[in-house]
Amino acid sequence: MTLMRRSMLAAAAACTIAALLPQGAMAATELKLQRFFGACDADFGSNTDVSKAVGECGIITSMINKFNADNPDIHISVTTVEWPGYDQLTAQFAAGDPPDIVTIHQSVLADYQTKGLLLPLDEVLASAGVKPGDFTDASSKGVTKDGKIYGLPIDNWTLLFHINLGLFKQAGLVDASGKPILPKSIDELLAQAKQFKEKTGKPYIIQPTANETANFAWTLYSFLFQQNVDAFADPTKATLNLPAAKSVIEAMRTLYAEGEIANGLDYAAGINAFLAGEGGVHLNGTWVIGDYNASSEKAGTALNKGGYAVYPYPQIFPGRPAQYADGHSFAVSQKDRTPEETAAIGKFLAFFAAHDFDWARTGHLPSMKAVIESAEFKALPHRDTIAPIATTGTSLPSGVQRVFAIQDIVGQEMGAAVTGQKEVDAALADMESRVNELLANL
Repeated sequence: MTLMRRSMLAAAAACTIAALLPQGAMAATELKLQRFFGACDADFGSNTDVSKAVGECGIITSMINKFNADNPDIHISVTTVEWPGYDQLTAQFAAGDPPDIVTIHQSVLADYQTKGLLLPLDEVLASAGVKPGDFTDASSKGVTKDGKIYGLPIDNWTLLFHINLGLFKQAGLVDASGKPILPKSIDELLAQAKQFKEKTGKPYIIQPTANETANFAWTLYSFLFQQNVDAFADPTKATLNLPAAKSVIEAMRTLYAEGEIANGLDYAAGINAFLAGEGGVHLNGTWVIGDYNASSEKAGTALNKGGYAVYPYPQIFPGRPAQYADGHSFAVSQKDRTPEETAAIGKFLAFFAAHDFDWARTGHLPSMKAVIESAEFKALPHRDTIAPIATTGTSLPSGVQRVFAIQDIVGQEMGAAVTGQKEVDAALADMESRVNELLANL
């Protein structure tokens, strides 16, 4: 048999095999996606009906399943990492093998963007029909670095005042319509907390004070923003040892000393205490709205007894309406790709942008203006009270790096001051010096 004859037979055999295979088996463009939000394959591993999914894990798993089902020419291969997964991501970049798409906090984008590790998405999004002008103000600010888009925003999140209405009624802290009366100044905050404790015998605030730093840091940022203070105006050097910060910490220190902030609870214990009716206000995030609302609708629970409400942090300073907010996004690693792979990434990002309402059922705020303004979103429980955060939500300046490490330092020092382990002045001085030492050694 001649060489030409053998080549012709081999080509014919390859065509026959290709014809016998499913059409997508050879054509599918493979993309690697790495995410947090937990694992729930037992419940949602094969689910493609997103309307039946619940919780962060269930909804994101089902959305990716649906994308794969709807797009047989593309396959998204998913790796789930422990929250937040940045040590692993950094190691993957160092090894030259990062995932194509990765869930990343908007506050962390700068850590990778400044090193040239992320792909600017302006052209990818434009080709896929996604317009950055359709993002909410908070989301747009969160993903824009040096004038370019470095992530598809999928939400914004923040801490909220989760309120046990039954205990607020018992304390005399509701208005004629039954809505909670929230403080409008530091003095009102202290007075309400005292009144609440006297009337109910329980702490006004449930806040994790053990093994938790982020809650303290995010609270401080919010109340600094309300005083028109930008402690990170220079992204390379923080200014935290300020009277504005001292006033916040001293107020919380007073609340803690008077037993008006729950003592010694970690994150999980704080959730259990609030669900058990052991305090009036739980400082926790957008992500627990669904669980708390479900508890309020279940007969016999503490929240069902008197009701549940949720609001942004109260405006207790006479500055601008503002609250610290971060957000989740999908970023894309910077590496060589085929046009087909880049187009597939754009299609996936456009899918998530188009299904922003589905993700908003988690409790997080939508990233798209059309969704947050929609009747469908407004019909979800409690969304009317938290929707303003899409405008007032404020992140740290886009150039700030190592935001997670910074919030650990800020939270450690603030926690030590609030719980009386350290004097306020000493905590603020150490907070500033430690943060600036970190920033000086990036």
